[in-house]
Amino acid sequence: MTTTPKNPATTPAASATGSPTAATTSTASRMSRRGLLGVAGAAAAGAGTYLSQQEAVAASPVLWTRPEGSGMPPVSGPHLQFGADAAREVVVSWQTPVPVKRPRVMLGTPAHGMGTEVTARTTFYRDAKSRMSMYVHHARLSRLRPGTDYVYAAVHDGATPEAGSFRTGPGGRAPFTFTSFGDQGTPTVGKLNGPKPPRITERLTYLNDNLGSPYANDVTTAVERIAPLFHLINGDLCYANLSEGRLRTWADWFDMTSRSARFRPWMPAAGNHENELGNGPIGFAAYQAYFALPGNGGDDETQGLWYAFTVGSVRVVSLANDDVALQDAGNTYVRGYSGGAQRRWLEAELSRARGDRDIDWIVVVMHQVVVSTADHPGNGADLGIRQEWLPLFDKYGVDLVVCGHEHHYERSHPIRGREPNDTMTPTPAATRTDLVDTGEGTVHMVIGGGGTSIPSMDVLFDTPRCNVITGVGEAGANGRKTPVYVTETAPWSAVRDRVNPYGFAAFTVDPGTKPGGPTTMSVTYYAVTGLYGRIEPVDTFTLQRTRSDGERRR
Repeated sequence: MTTTPKNPATTPAASATGSPTAATTSTASRMSRRGLLGVAGAAAAGAGTYLSQQEAVAASPVLWTRPEGSGMPPVSGPHLQFGADAAREVVVSWQTPVPVKRPRVMLGTPAHGMGTEVTARTTFYRDAKSRMSMYVHHARLSRLRPGTDYVYAAVHDGATPEAGSFRTGPGGRAPFTFTSFGDQGTPTVGKLNGPKPPRITERLTYLNDNLGSPYANDVTTAVERIAPLFHLINGDLCYANLSEGRLRTWADWFDMTSRSARFRPWMPAAGNHENELGNGPIGFAAYQAYFALPGNGGDDETQGLWYAFTVGSVRVVSLANDDVALQDAGNTYVRGYSGGAQRRWLEAELSRARGDRDIDWIVVVMHQVVVSTADHPGNGADLGIRQEWLPLFDKYGVDLVVCGHEHHYERSHPIRGREPNDTMTPTPAATRTDLVDTGEGTVHMVIGGGGTSIPSMDVLFDTPRCNVITGVGEAGANGRKTPVYVTETAPWSAVRDRVNPYGFAAFTVDPGTKPGGPTTMSVTYYAVTGLYGRIEPVDTFTLQRTRSDGERRR
């Protein structure tokens, strides 16, 4: 059965409000209608169709004209994040290389214009390599209406506002679509190979030192073809930790992804390449500054590294696997940095979600994997993650896990339990590949073809097998602890793409209509095959489970 996800129908928004929080101040600043038209003009062509930014500038010079000679940096890399309740809270973020005055967001609806001003909170970090600082502005939009279209403009004094729009999550069970991929990088130019041409100096030899490729751009564009409610990025966002210019790499990534992330939240998981030497006590200060994610009850060092949010009947849980993974793959080896706090949080979170009659699906997004059929130089699966996470996934019936780290696409059968061996080989609970009952086990999807220049689809074992990292030895020539591998059979392997290096998955949730009846999630993995985000469906299947609101609970 082939199912292509469709963007759920939208309805015109009615109103917008902002409310004071610890991080933001909202002012019901009713500006003149002339100054508020902008992108909030009525959607003449239908709900969800707004004026372009250029049209908005022309239509509303009072709000949109940039002051001449201000000397201030522009609003750069605007991007969205959901709060813990996607139906009620969205954060608008952007960054500048210097402090700015009055960072704020004008918020409204297509029908009523932008009548609310929300002050942004500014945070910053100082990059240990360049000794330069980056300032990130986060405007938290609260008390939003579920399932509603909003328009906004991010601005600070002396800058032209940057416009965007978003739709809040549904209030309760309703259909929607989300997407996922990991391991993206930036579309930077490549390193010159062989002898340099005459008159080319080292200064002019541009390097791609962060594993980027032009397909990073194409995959972003491809996501916009689906226009999901939100997007999950499964770690290794831009590989800034490999770059000589870490700030530039982050800036390039946000400039590229903002074409999507200003219209729909991009919700990340921290990967090993978000670990940057010297940036914070455990290396994630840049990542934590750029994103304002739901809280996890921890201290400042771990805020944003793991978190959860609810969209309709789906609870999404984002994990930071460097805390438990054995592999040494970041700038610093930080295994165990939370002292077990993340595991305790995860068990409490999964217990609450599975006990909530309004939550049907539990989706985990994380970076490193527990299943992979890639031979070397692929990373392989990690025993540390199998030891820490899999028993909790089994105990609380996690439905779906999306990962990156391996730069190809594959998925598992639903797995539950383990073989009695040293690698804890996951046991498949069923082998049907077109319709999967997640009540029987958890489906793992490796979706690591977001744009990196070193895909791994061409190193998959001919007959599915798995290299499992079971420990680490002394540091090797690259300065990292050498992984110790054991190779196992892969009875859990269901579907693999050995042809296409780049792609993403789309998931359409159908909540069903009957309490205690079935709910489904239709899944399509798309290969991104060309310019302008050209896509081709490669793998289609359906996940199914029983709703949690019946008289009898599973």
